[in-house]
Amino acid sequence: MGNTDGKQGCKTEKYWPADKLQSENGHFNVFRLDSSIANGEKSIPYGRRDFYKITLVAGKGKFLYADKIVEVQRYTVAFSNPQIPYGWEEGETVTSGYFCVFNQAFFHQYGNLKNYTLFQPDGNHVFELHQDQMDYYTGLFNRMFDEINSDYIHKYDVLRTVVFEMIHTALKMQPNTKWEKLEINASQRVTTLFLELLERQFPIENSRQALTLRFAKDYATKLNIHTNYLNRSVKETTGKTTSQIIAERVYQEAKLLLKQTSCGVAEIAYVLGFSEATHFNNFFKKHHKTSPTLFRKF
Repeated sequence: MGNTDGKQGCKTEKYWPADKLQSENGHFNVFRLDSSIANGEKSIPYGRRDFYKITLVAGKGKFLYADKIVEVQRYTVAFSNPQIPYGWEEGETVTSGYFCVFNQAFFHQYGNLKNYTLFQPDGNHVFELHQDQMDYYTGLFNRMFDEINSDYIHKYDVLRTVVFEMIHTALKMQPNTKWEKLEINASQRVTTLFLELLERQFPIENSRQALTLRFAKDYATKLNIHTNYLNRSVKETTGKTTSQIIAERVYQEAKLLLKQTSCGVAEIAYVLGFSEATHFNNFFKKHHKTSPTLFRKF
């Protein structure tokens, strides 16, 4: 494939924004919910994230997961992934809790997180806990804090072990909650499915990967609906056109590829679904008012 910026090929297959990168370890962090409660936050936004997340909550509320909802009464552990929108309602009743976030790169030598049903669309994601289970998970989170604040050279290996312990403990549980359909209209459901398909194409990790769904009609075909129906649903739900949302996501990925990899501009154009580099240049200039090559330099 051609090269337009003087760099030879894609030498970096994995990338992550600089503020989220922890060397070869990928990204991991752990937090207490207490600080959010103290700041008056009453809910967790319902939306898509760029990371996997495990949340432990003491309190009453509702977990929202795509088009599903589960009510919890006392103690809960929830597993979230980047592909499916999720959120939390009635957060003002939360008394305490913890959460940790990490990306797939954090487990780059330990398998694929998508293989676990906890992170699959049709799996169980939210588990109500008894007091002893809550105490057990609380101990695991406290262990995470001890490890991440330590000077131990292999602490990230230990943290991976603790994350796996959380995952497998939940997998062994018999869920005592039942999913109920969330009251959302057809337009919201179609929009959710469209956004899921869009996000599944990212991130672009190497020059052999290319977008297979580039235009609104591609998504409509995949969802087995008419393009006009998809466009109406997306516009009604988000206030934006389908093409706008696709373009914004492609533009976001283009910036990351230009800054975080050594891929040539022509290669980036190809993996992002542009038939010619000139089309990509025009697209990028429309959004950033400068060429991809100049953006990369500065």
